[in-house]
Amino acid sequence: MKTAIPTAKQLQFQDWELGLFIHFLGGYLRPSWRGNPEAPKGPFEMKVDCDGWIRSAAQAGMKYAVYTAKHHEGFCMWPSKLTGEFSVEGKPWKGGRGDVVRDYVEACRKHGLAVGLYYSPYDHHVPYYKTDPAKYDEYFIGHMRELLGNYGPIDILWFDGYLSEGHVYDWRKIIGEIRRMQPDVLIFNMGDPNFRWVGNESGIAPVPCWNTVDAVPFSMKDGDLKEKVKQAMWLPAECDMRIRYEGWSWRGSEDPLKSVEELMGLYYVSVGRGCNMLLNIGPEWDGRINGDDARRLVEFGEEIRRRFGKPLCTLKDCKLVDGRWEYAPPKPILVDHAIVEEDLAGGEHVRRFAIRMLPAPEPTRPYTLYEGINIGHKAICRFPLVKASKVWLEIVESDAPAKIRELQFHNSVGAA
Repeated sequence: MKTAIPTAKQLQFQDWELGLFIHFLGGYLRPSWRGNPEAPKGPFEMKVDCDGWIRSAAQAGMKYAVYTAKHHEGFCMWPSKLTGEFSVEGKPWKGGRGDVVRDYVEACRKHGLAVGLYYSPYDHHVPYYKTDPAKYDEYFIGHMRELLGNYGPIDILWFDGYLSEGHVYDWRKIIGEIRRMQPDVLIFNMGDPNFRWVGNESGIAPVPCWNTVDAVPFSMKDGDLKEKVKQAMWLPAECDMRIRYEGWSWRGSEDPLKSVEELMGLYYVSVGRGCNMLLNIGPEWDGRINGDDARRLVEFGEEIRRRFGKPLCTLKDCKLVDGRWEYAPPKPILVDHAIVEEDLAGGEHVRRFAIRMLPAPEPTRPYTLYEGINIGHKAICRFPLVKASKVWLEIVESDAPAKIRELQFHNSVGAA
């Protein structure tokens, strides 16, 4: 498939790489959905700490966040004039004047994260959702006016397709109003998408994972079903996953927390395969991030920086020789990773590439350390620790002259 060309905003999104997904749906503020209690029985004090959520994300090195402003049951985490009592408006928190969306947006701006809002187009609460789609479209647009008109610039609208299967939205009308209010907002997966879902909730991108596609996966309910887009489009993929095993929202500390090593594995198969990684936490029922979750986020960020924060070399240290990018160190080095980035401003062109080396102390012939298909935004190439007198990137196949944005070699274990 011929490459599409990304917008500057899409390239910026891909540079963010790592984001925090937040499923906090209101604790006792909202009724339960499908008979599943979202909070323990009995009264408790709400202590929603959006600053704590986002501070932890910033400490982990995350560049953006996505918060569940309205989930499938329809409860609004802002004081919606359209939804009234089925929102935080008037609830016994902050004297009835609470607004989780506002607190969250302000926290993102304070800590320098791009602002994303999750919104479920499906709405379990609205009685005419299925019977009067045109009336529901107006309700949907009304919510967009509140979210895009009252909180300043919003960077991402994250539309979840789950339970919207078969429903016909007037996307032309809905997206027209969204783009009128905030033309630069990035839309996830539905309507007029700027980026897409990878197709699973395990956080794993396929190999290869191209940026140009002609269809997008729709929802977990549809399995492998994909929805065609109007033409081949540049739609980078995002991999969403949970920091715990069972729940998107808080289910208690008995829900096991993933280890740093497992999170690093997910980082390799998401960011390391050219996608963004959206890592979910579920704040506790009172709205505070669990201490173990906060620490794990920070530990995860520290491990990324430990492995990749001090490269042995970067692209500026390499020389372009006979069509390959070579690094010849003053003395042999131990190396176990290469990080490669294609310059995507003109589209994606590399179709096969390899990392090769001359061993030390006897550089008799070259050996291949890694073979890959697409580079895309970023390819993290992991191989056994070896001592090399020279290492290089070779483009094996490309449909146009390849432009490399960055090349780094790393020793992640620190052995001399």
